[in-house]
Formats: sequence, structure tokens, C-alpha cells
Amino acid sequence: MVAVIMAGGLGVRLWPKSTERRPKQFMHVMGDGTLIQNTVARLGPIIPMDDIFVVTTADLRHLVAEQLPEIPSANVIVEPFGRNTAPCIGLSMVHLSARLPADTVAIVMPSDHTIYNVREFHLTLERACQAAKAYDGLVTIGVTPTRPETGYGYIQVGDAADFVGSHPDGFVRTVRTFAEKPDAATAQRFLDAGDFVWNSGIFVGRVEMFQRKVDTYLPDHAPLFHVLAKHVGKDSYDDTCTDFYRQMRSISFDIGVMEKAKNIVVVDGAFGWSDVGSWDEIYRMRLKDGRNNVVEGNVVTLNTTNALVIGSTSKMISLVDVDNLIVVETESSIMICKRGEAEHVRDVVDLLRRRNIARNL
Repeated sequence: MVAVIMAGGLGVRLWPKSTERRPKQFMHVMGDGTLIQNTVARLGPIIPMDDIFVVTTADLRHLVAEQLPEIPSANVIVEPFGRNTAPCIGLSMVHLSARLPADTVAIVMPSDHTIYNVREFHLTLERACQAAKAYDGLVTIGVTPTRPETGYGYIQVGDAADFVGSHPDGFVRTVRTFAEKPDAATAQRFLDAGDFVWNSGIFVGRVEMFQRKVDTYLPDHAPLFHVLAKHVGKDSYDDTCTDFYRQMRSISFDIGVMEKAKNIVVVDGAFGWSDVGSWDEIYRMRLKDGRNNVVEGNVVTLNTTNALVIGSTSKMISLVDVDNLIVVETESSIMICKRGEAEHVRDVVDLLRRRNIARNL
């Protein structure tokens, strides 16, 4: 059993704190460490450091080395640049297959999520790994929803899975369909229906099973990975990998593989979970003061309620007679939006890129 931590994302919805030079997985959000440090620490009790792999981009490799000195440098898999999670997972399996038996079970997970009740999380991973050993397919982990959340993807689950090695108490269930982020009314229907779980983005399967899925559902990527495998460990590897990545389209593993594949099962997870995906989510997670504000930094508020205000410099931030605002200040930028609209921060980042205002990213 090994873990693969995907750490090449840019976390654009948490701009301006999350930037291209230091994305959100390398930020302190909750707990003592950064998000990626906390991810590794959660795995430590069940997976040795020598069996934890981190996939990141060339531009971010130095941050992995800086924040995770306990991870062997040989376990850092480097993408030339980001191409979303499907190429990331395909590349990681090329490297794992070169070093490990094909039936090794790999847990593939994001680096930037927050999880509570770690003991329950470990139990869920153990169930998922048991299923992955016995099942001729991939396993994903669904989190029991606690509210009609519009910022998460959902999985509709079916009956208990029927295969040799299936967990006898019904924790492993079939997948009926994947659902993208819903609107508020649809999210409420999902919650009321009782057969939907949040999609955690954690995938579990044998190395050869991941490769089979890439071969089947990403036929334009698969030949490139097969050729690249012949260059691993050779002087030609870096140039070949860069050339092949330029030919790959950016696509998520969820859309490219999981939503198309038939033999997928889900393991229920009862642990607390957040993808820490937006400033609205940060506000929801943090402790509030008597006026329901979350305040960090050199901030003064007067008649202000339901606000998230984060200052990163010595500049004074003052809010007077406002409600439901998000204000985030850094050395180079100030971002202000309504609470509940933080998903649109991504659009601001896209606008800055189009205008080539790189200093703010």
C-alpha cells in the first residue's frame, strides 16, 4: 500500500493568498502545518514515509522539498507543468509501475484538503484498500454530506457491492452516477434523497488497474505514457516528458475516467472533510466572534457582521457598517467580494492572466 499525493494545483479560488508561486497546498489554513504537511502527517500512522509519493510541477518542487524534508527526494514525481489530475495520475503510475509490483494498492489523494476524525479516515482507507485488492475496478471514497453544499461534486450510490472480499457490513457500495457541483435546490434534493455522498477526490486501486483505466478511457494519453515508461531513469526522460506533456490535453481524472468507467465502487467515509476550495469555505471552517466575523491581521471593524477579513501586512484594514463581505489583503493585491460569491474569484484570476498582470499572481 502506497500513497500518491497530488500537489501541482494552483488553488486559484483562494487568490490572492494562493498564488502561482505558492499555491494553497503550501499555505497554513487550519492546524499547525500547511495543508500538504497536514496531509502527510495524517498518513504517517498507516503508511511509512518511504511509501508516500508526491506529484508536483517543476516550479513547485522546491516547496515540496522545503516543507516535506521527510519524503525521500526519489519519491517526488515532477510534472513539467500542470495538466490537471488525469495526466498527473497517469504519470505517477508510470513511475510506480517501474518501482513496485503491479498489484500494489495506491491511494491517490489531493494535497490540499482538511480532514477531521483521523481515526475514522484511517479506517475508511483500510476498507478502500481491502476492496481495491479484491475488486476488478477502482474504488473512490464518498463523504457523508452534512449540508446541501453547492461547492462539491456528488456521487449517487447504489446497493452494497457484490464481489469476493467486499466488506460484510455494507460499507462498499456501487456507484450509480457522478454529479457535478449542483445549485442550491439540487443540493437540497441530493441531501433529502439520502443516496448521495460528497466526492472526496480520493481514488484507490491497484497500480495496474489505474493504468488499465487510462488505457481504456484516455486513448490519446495512453500511448504517450507507454513510450515515456521506456525512458524512466534515462537521460532522455526529462525532454521526452516535457514534449509529451505539451501534447496532452488538460483533463481531470473524474471527468476523463471515473465518470465513464463502469466498474467503480465507493466506500462510505464518516470523517469530517473539506476541500478548502474557496474563501466561503474558509469562513465556514473558522471560529467566529460575537458578530459572526472571522478576523485575522491588523483589522478594525465597526458595526460589521458576517465578514471574513484577512490581512497579511502591517496595513490597517477598517470595515464600517458592512455585512457579508470577504476581504483578503496581501502585499500585492486586495480582493473584496460578497460572501456566497467566492467561487467567482477564479474568474478574476482568469481576467488577470488575460491582461498579463502576472505580478499579482
